[in-house]
Amino acid sequence: MILLWLIKLTFHIARHTFATTVTLTNGVPIKSVSKMLDHKNLRTTQHYAKVLDRKVSDDMRILKEKFVFSTPNSKLV
Repeated sequence: MILLWLIKLTFHIARHTFATTVTLTNGVPIKSVSKMLDHKNLRTTQHYAKVLDRKVSDDMRILKEKFVFSTPNSKLV
């Protein structure tokens, strides 16, 4: 019984890792990830997206750097 529980837990972790690390953090649209995981409701997939706060922060930093370097005399801080 414990082995079955561990297998289910491992499978869930693998799906979660695939959804966050492999797909969403690499820019795959959430609707595509939802279909890959065979989720019937997009809200189920959105649960994985909540983990990506760091990704959003990194993306905003990159965007800011691009904007600052492409805009002469920019006053962004």
